[in-house]
Amino acid sequence: MEEEKWVPLQCHSVFCNSSLCTPHSKSRSRNLLAYDGTSHLYVWDFSKRCVHCLTLRFENQEPAGILAASTFKTLQPDVEMGHGLHSMEINRTGESLLIFGDGGLFVLDLFDRTSTKDHVYICRSALIGSQIYFGDTNFLRVLQVSWHPYSESHIGVLSSDTVFRLFDLSSDLERPEQEYYLQPLEPARCHSATSLCPVAFSFGGEHLWDRFTVFLVFADGSTYAICPIAPFGSVYNRASIEEIYKDAHTLGLKSANSRAVNNSSLAITWLEATFPDLNDQNAGKGTLSTLKAHPYASFDVSLSLQGPFHKICNEHNDDSANGRVPECEGRAVSFLCRSISKDTVNAISWSSGQIQIDALADEVQPVWNLGSSPRLCVDNGGIIEAVAMICDSSPEKPNNAKLYPSQRTLNTSMADSVWIGDPPPLLRLAVVDLALPSNILNDSPLTLVADPLIPERFYCLHRGGVDSIMLHFLPFSDQTIEKNRIGEAPSVHPVLTTYQSETLQPFPLSGFVAIADSFGNTWTVALTSSFECLVMEMTGLSAYFQVEREKGSPNLTVENDEVLPELVSRELLMGPKDVPIPQLPPSLRSLTPDSIEGRSTLHEYFKILHEKYVEYAHKVYVELNHHAARLKKITDDQVVRLHEVQQNLLHAEEDEPNIRDRIGRAFEFNLQLVERLQVLRSLPGIQQKPLTKAEREFKSELETFASHEIDALHSAIEALSVRLRRHVPLSPGSVTSSPRQTLPGRRKIPVPDIQISQLKSSVAKLSLINSENTKKVKLVETTLRKQETRTDLKR
Repeated sequence: MEEEKWVPLQCHSVFCNSSLCTPHSKSRSRNLLAYDGTSHLYVWDFSKRCVHCLTLRFENQEPAGILAASTFKTLQPDVEMGHGLHSMEINRTGESLLIFGDGGLFVLDLFDRTSTKDHVYICRSALIGSQIYFGDTNFLRVLQVSWHPYSESHIGVLSSDTVFRLFDLSSDLERPEQEYYLQPLEPARCHSATSLCPVAFSFGGEHLWDRFTVFLVFADGSTYAICPIAPFGSVYNRASIEEIYKDAHTLGLKSANSRAVNNSSLAITWLEATFPDLNDQNAGKGTLSTLKAHPYASFDVSLSLQGPFHKICNEHNDDSANGRVPECEGRAVSFLCRSISKDTVNAISWSSGQIQIDALADEVQPVWNLGSSPRLCVDNGGIIEAVAMICDSSPEKPNNAKLYPSQRTLNTSMADSVWIGDPPPLLRLAVVDLALPSNILNDSPLTLVADPLIPERFYCLHRGGVDSIMLHFLPFSDQTIEKNRIGEAPSVHPVLTTYQSETLQPFPLSGFVAIADSFGNTWTVALTSSFECLVMEMTGLSAYFQVEREKGSPNLTVENDEVLPELVSRELLMGPKDVPIPQLPPSLRSLTPDSIEGRSTLHEYFKILHEKYVEYAHKVYVELNHHAARLKKITDDQVVRLHEVQQNLLHAEEDEPNIRDRIGRAFEFNLQLVERLQVLRSLPGIQQKPLTKAEREFKSELETFASHEIDALHSAIEALSVRLRRHVPLSPGSVTSSPRQTLPGRRKIPVPDIQISQLKSSVAKLSLINSENTKKVKLVETTLRKQETRTDLKR
């Protein structure tokens, strides 16, 4: 078996066909790359309408890069998907690929392969929601589709009819499992028509109730939330569920507010019905660390559409003096929600090229509307199969109050507002303006992609390339940050540029994916419209690519800022403050330390040295003491690993003699096999020449003679022998020993001597012919045996 060949990903044969060109839609962004999180990259091929699966390997040694196996798999859907594809997304287990385009919403089962043809695997695929979204009489648009982070078979779909649906692909592809009809505001109270148009959604992170929350953004930038939503059969961490269950008992049921008691009691009922094993103490003591969500919905309440979230400013905002929160221009186009330590950060991209970054100033908690019954579909056993409900929103008056980061932990009045059902406010962190030209903004919307390794970093995709945005300030996670860092604006770095000036028309990207390897590095892979692959290592804050349209080859200019390890803060590794120390003038060198001017000069120099070195040394001392426990843990882990390695080395040394003996026996056996092979090669049959044409003809004649004429000769000899016995007269002894009676009326006719002599001569001739034929038969058999021996040796 040949050894697998590994080539750089950007030089793979899949991307070497320069004639391929991907079409682009101006109304939507396109991303036709997907990574399963382990080692497989999926690429959509427009020319063949199939998916290529590449196996990746990461190299940490110089030169570092991403290598791909030269052999790859081609997965062909068994259903026609058309040309206008927009995005691909793979589920968390890497088994199903979600493909969305103008022709429909498809799921491709990567391991359910019906047949194989010319090294192409035909995979089973199916259309999702064809009667709802893609029927002949339907004019709905699918705005966004995404896999649920806690289920490998559930997808969320947001459509233009203001309905959010959850589909369980393992049970039914046509009927949604859960439907939520969004009613953000009453039409008479809307500021504009865009307040009723949803744009995007995002599933919450891993922070408390965020895992059961769906955040939604409308075209005017208003943010809403629906909580709780759990796909039937999804799996969650038991400790996280127990934490929010205990919180509902502690802060909700014991509250003096009746609304808080009602909301917390509904939440406790929902948790106990959705997770029946939550109160099972025996299961909690065992190895079961996860809980499975069971179908449940109350008969007399529906979920509330919490929002719109009102915006507040912090102490260090430029516009905090007048209580005004800066607003963005245009309309919202995409949305990204991330949980970063204690913060839940929302990022919204606008059609004007701006990115609005907010943080939730409070926790999201479940809220229901009483008296609004959902519509349920149950089976014969009473188990819920599908649920649909109307989610109304009760508008609250905006409160543009100031909020400081310390209030979340120090303000005692905050406990009184828990579980009362008010939507959490948004704390404005920053508004990033990418300053993109108008020709880029008019062609395709901005798309936000999260970094898989650094939660504070995300990427913004647009027609002109890719930009990275790094957050340096989180209001509730950075409690010990210095005052001069509070409210620090995020940094923006260009990662990839596909245009040179405003006069030239830029060309868009057809795919982008961020990959985290096992060495702690982040790689970004981009696919251009000409089907070229660009690989960038994000070793620092950015790695810059500029693609020239004329040549089509990327020019790499890397701008690396050192990635500072998390063990020691950035300020310590940057060194002391850059405080200039003035040179001592010649007139002051003659001063004595006891004089007034000398003391003043020494005091100034001591002050400068203290600010530059002593304060830095104190920070180093404090931080090293702070990290002493962590360093001890790391050291203990290294000692344990070293002990394990030493034990493995001892075992290897003990096994070394046995391994050497096995290797020696293997060599001896190999020598014996070589000797036997040489003996077989020296056999005479190996050295014989092939038969000539005349010999082959003679052989065919002998085979014909052996198969047909020998049998005829044997039958003729037997017939002559019978005739001979009939005509030869009996001897006198035979007559006396076995007398025969003659029939009456029949007399014996004497045979002449001439005929007897003729018969004897005929028998003699037949015996000669028989002996000759016997010799010929033996010759034929000898030749056939030689031929069979020669054939066996050749084999």
